[in-house]
Amino acid sequence: MPTDGGSDRILALQEEVQQLKGAVASHAVVDQAIGMVVALGRISPDQGWAVLKEVSQHTNIKLRNVAELILVWGRTGMMPEEIRAALEDALDRAGPTQIPGSPPEV
Repeated sequence: MPTDGGSDRILALQEEVQQLKGAVASHAVVDQAIGMVVALGRISPDQGWAVLKEVSQHTNIKLRNVAELILVWGRTGMMPEEIRAALEDALDRAGPTQIPGSPPEV
């Protein structure tokens, strides 16, 4: 029975839609984390993006996961020490600040 490939095309389009949905959700998480970093460090959105990338690179944690951890921190006040330290360092390079809840400098 000959097929016109229509069902294959439908499956390919459904897969593409799922991938796009995932990308949109991931983008929203990253954008929200950039917003938190911008407010925290009083920096521009471009600098916020650069800070997230730097934290991701220095901790070897995917950027989306770093963004998720920052959002969790915003809700709970808890952040893994490795992320906190890398975020403080990156923000210091972007402009001096201290993350609320971090130990005072001695």
